[in-house]
Amino acid sequence: MNRILGIELRRSAAIGTALTVAVIGSVLLFFAEGIYFSDGWLQLAMTQRLYLALLWPLALAAGAWQARREGRANVGELFASTPRPRVQRTAPTLGVMTVAVVVGYLLMGLAGGLWIIGTARYLPVAVFAVTAVGLLSLIAAVWLGMAAGRLMPWLVTAPLMGVAGLALLLSLPGATRPRGWLALVFSPIYEMNMPDAFQDVPGRASASQAIWLAALAATAVMLLVSSSWRLRVAALLPVILGATLAIGVMPHGKRVVIGATDPASKELVCAQGEPGVCVGRVHSGLLSEVTSPAREGLAVLAKLPGAPTQVHEDTTTFLPDAYPTWHDDVVLLRVETGPDGHLLNSKAVQVEVVSGAFSSPPQCEKPASYADTMAAAFWLMGQEPKADLLVAAPEEIDEVATVWQGLQALPAAEAQSQLQALRKAALTCSGGDRLLTGSPK
Repeated sequence: MNRILGIELRRSAAIGTALTVAVIGSVLLFFAEGIYFSDGWLQLAMTQRLYLALLWPLALAAGAWQARREGRANVGELFASTPRPRVQRTAPTLGVMTVAVVVGYLLMGLAGGLWIIGTARYLPVAVFAVTAVGLLSLIAAVWLGMAAGRLMPWLVTAPLMGVAGLALLLSLPGATRPRGWLALVFSPIYEMNMPDAFQDVPGRASASQAIWLAALAATAVMLLVSSSWRLRVAALLPVILGATLAIGVMPHGKRVVIGATDPASKELVCAQGEPGVCVGRVHSGLLSEVTSPAREGLAVLAKLPGAPTQVHEDTTTFLPDAYPTWHDDVVLLRVETGPDGHLLNSKAVQVEVVSGAFSSPPQCEKPASYADTMAAAFWLMGQEPKADLLVAAPEEIDEVATVWQGLQALPAAEAQSQLQALRKAALTCSGGDRLLTGSPK
């Protein structure tokens, strides 16, 4: 059997298919729209699923091309006259093509994994489920392509299958609107784009997709080995049953994946020593990078009476809105990962920690203005506002500079008093513009 598989591996499209999936998939991960998987392993698994938009049609086309081999060699009638059943003759080819897409997809994942392995520490179970569904989708695609190639052994079948597969994936969201969850049942790429750091993929969603894809694969095999029209009609049964069961398993809500968050990814992991600095578990690999500048910011805040004494990652998520518990003595810091998997801007952490002392609790209707909070932060740090540390429009940066200059013109005691008033207003949701001298009139 090993000898047969070796021959199939050399003479089939398996090696080319594996290389195509691996190379194109890796290029898409790093160059398609930027690196969106740097937060962690689940983000990588979901990004791989997103790029099945191209890999899935390629697998369809590869399967259809492979199935034309008998037709190209004109040996169909010869093989049909042998006593070996078609299932037995087809199994080696199915096996090597399955291995091809699996290896190609895993090599794509390996390329992404090596990129983030230095900082990605949190490995939820959902990673394995999302990856398994991606693998199953490629297996179903290559088998379905082989079935189509066998039933339609024409030169144009492979490119037509690729185009049809791409069109199907792109049209499903519109075709199923307003029931978006239906697109999630039948499409392996739906809702997989730009995952949040605290993202989750519900187990029921993965289970539903797995049921549908397994049914599609079963139908493909039945079509591939069928020798009569009765078996071909019977091949419709798995997809009908699979679709029915998958629809029943899938949650019937809006934004099933986009609105899902993983509570474990938000659990705080804290650095040793004082003052306390903590980040969410998904960013635990960045804790050492956050701790030093965060503590420098807390040291600056020590000049302000009643200032916060701890820094926690801001684990706010939206759709639906979910906020961390508010504590007046804690600064909430948004931790952002750069494309390289490390902290996006370590220089800005100190500024954000100091300015965070003038932030308001979530859902405040009158928080302190951006110009006031940033000017107060730079005054406490004894620095002139720097554009590269301000995430704002040019006019807002000018406002920060104006307010800071006004604070600089005041006696230190009066400026300190204004900062204390600003913090009190922020905590009581009574902020707004013109709280600091020098604010735009």
